[in-house]
Amino acid sequence: MSHNYYRHMSLAGIDIAALSTEDLRVLVRDVLERKIHGIAFSPYVEGQRPGEHLGESQIRNRLKIIAPYVNWIRSFSCSEGHELIPQIATELGLKTMVGIWLDDNLEHNEIEMQNAISLAQQGYADILAVGNEVILRGELSEDELLDCIERVKTSVPGIPVGYVDAYFQFVDHPRITDICDVILANCYPFWEGCPAEHSLLYMKEMYRKAMRVASGKKVIISETGWPNVGSATKGAVPSFENSIRYFVNTFQWAEDEDIEIFYFSSFDESWKADNEGDVGAFWGLWDKDGKPKYF
Repeated sequence: MSHNYYRHMSLAGIDIAALSTEDLRVLVRDVLERKIHGIAFSPYVEGQRPGEHLGESQIRNRLKIIAPYVNWIRSFSCSEGHELIPQIATELGLKTMVGIWLDDNLEHNEIEMQNAISLAQQGYADILAVGNEVILRGELSEDELLDCIERVKTSVPGIPVGYVDAYFQFVDHPRITDICDVILANCYPFWEGCPAEHSLLYMKEMYRKAMRVASGKKVIISETGWPNVGSATKGAVPSFENSIRYFVNTFQWAEDEDIEIFYFSSFDESWKADNEGDVGAFWGLWDKDGKPKYF
């Protein structure tokens, strides 16, 4: 079948399982050219890691690569240069989910929160995400996190405020779920060892678990993705084929059911291998040099 056959078609009704890798590549480009809802954005380049200060030109250059293909970006921090991301993204016509990085360094948490509040008050934050998996990592107590969320909400009336964590944390921590304006659920079939062929059904169930406790509030999938290189997690195998199919399946579902998804991630990042094993470095839609991997 001609590759042009899939250009600018709705994904509805396409039998993705029957498509060749080459047809999938065409679909990925088409999905991205029509723009996906959002993407997780980290501007580090090869040789950099968290703790290094990021400059404006680097952030701008990295954002310009992805800006034509997304409507929203999600940042992870509001310090060490990351606080420049929301303004640059806004200038490029993107909406922003601005991340406030929280951990067990309470002094640094204050800097993150104050910078984020300032950005929101200047009009550069469309959603504020107060913390990312800090409960999962056990670095703050539930009460400490609730206090941070409450302080940010009070400071920026009118801006939706949420917290990012694995979908099941919103089931396990109803007080956190209740305080959030929007539920920001990370859904990773890969990290739970789900084989690729069952991964879409698995993610749908993750999403539904968050929906069931959301009391009618919007649930956004704040992260999902599939790596193309590295070691397997139980039945979940990284490969080019699995990652490209996961991407297309994800956005067929998002289109069918009008679900807002921030894909993980923009770029491959070598430093992540330190925390997540070899697979950690290969989650990007673009490689570490900013070249597209799948389209």
